[in-house]
Amino acid sequence: MRALGGLVGIIAGVVCGIAIAAGMEDVEKRSGFDFMTPQTQALQADDMSNPGMLWVLQGEQLWQQAQGRADVACSGCHDDARQTMRGVAARYPAFDAATGRPIDLAGRINSCRAERQQAEPLAPESDALLALTAYVTHQSRGMPITPATDARLAPFRDNGRRLFQSRIGQLELSCASCHDDNWGKRLGGSVIPQAHPTGYPLYRLEWQTVGSLQRRLRNCMIGVRAEPFEFGAAELVDLELHLTERARGLLVETPAVRP
Repeated sequence: MRALGGLVGIIAGVVCGIAIAAGMEDVEKRSGFDFMTPQTQALQADDMSNPGMLWVLQGEQLWQQAQGRADVACSGCHDDARQTMRGVAARYPAFDAATGRPIDLAGRINSCRAERQQAEPLAPESDALLALTAYVTHQSRGMPITPATDARLAPFRDNGRRLFQSRIGQLELSCASCHDDNWGKRLGGSVIPQAHPTGYPLYRLEWQTVGSLQRRLRNCMIGVRAEPFEFGAAELVDLELHLTERARGLLVETPAVRP
């Protein structure tokens, strides 16, 4: 209880005791990388030291392995991911005609497993799904985030913006309360970033493993004492759609490393 009380005090100090910053449209976009210590930046920058690369290497192996009743590998359809997947992740989430709504990259991987490989979907946050998603996204590292301009995505992107700005939970805070109004300040010893999803799946030192953007969003919801959306929920994909639009032009870093 004392720990929760301390969290409330910290957040209250951030929200109430600090002048409100300008809207995100008025400031320079900055990756979370810019707010890390030099030591953590160096960990991300060196592929031999970056722990997230272990998942990328696992994903490379899974890419070549035949799966499901169709007994076909990802490479059986998509060949060399270094060529065919270049720039793909930078455009996700994308509109999925089959469901009539946006789908994120992990969802697309599971869709391909079901439809093309006739295999069971991979569980959320499973090593295999994180590894394949990290491997595919890694092929876009260094490329600018370029969200899809499909007009069919507009209402879902708008819903993501609404969710980002909506106050939730017992603490009645929104995503924007921290990441728009108070970015660059400190919360619990860490610098509040601008919430640009440039490096997912990423290795988080707090987790000691790789995790998805959906895991991070759920953690934030729990932090403000709100009931988190289930993994794969439409609301989480809509939020990601809005977040990638906010991050338009920033470079893909996967696998990033964060505190």
